[in-house]
Amino acid sequence: MNWANRITVLRILLVPVVMVFLLTSVKLGAWFAAAVFGLAALSDSVDGWIARSYKQVTVMGQFLDPLADKLLVSAALIALVDLNRLSAWIAVLIISREFAVSGLRLVAMAEGRVIAASSLGKVKTISQVVAIIGWMILPEIKASPPVATALDWLAIALMTVAVVLTLVSFIDYFVKARDILAPPAQGEET
Repeated sequence: MNWANRITVLRILLVPVVMVFLLTSVKLGAWFAAAVFGLAALSDSVDGWIARSYKQVTVMGQFLDPLADKLLVSAALIALVDLNRLSAWIAVLIISREFAVSGLRLVAMAEGRVIAASSLGKVKTISQVVAIIGWMILPEIKASPPVATALDWLAIALMTVAVVLTLVSFIDYFVKARDILAPPAQGEET
């Protein structure tokens, strides 16, 4: 197993750590969860850079890397729903987009094509990470009412940006892949 794949596996192993810190009553648990979540999210860029720079791109890495990302984001969203910090529909929308794009990639792969991550998809991921970290820690900040209200609005704004980018990138992937999803023309084999 190369270094890029080891970092990806580490990201998967950090998912339960985030969950434990976030869902238990450990003092400063949300802050530790946010730190571990941020570190794990950052490791996605590191393992990708290592894989490309040192020509360590593997089939295992191509499978595990997006899986690790989806596990990390999905687990954090589900935990935030469980804590009554986030509406379930937001988590379902974001997680559903991830499954749909993964399904699209599988269809493309069956057709012998690859759908690479788009720059819009990468911006979407960054916005989700920032929003999730915000929703983990902003409710933990004890502040006077005006500041607390501002922090609530900041959390809402961060998640709104993430949801909008999630939807826009979803549409972008499917528009760009419409030829893959189109039924074969008459006379073509299926």
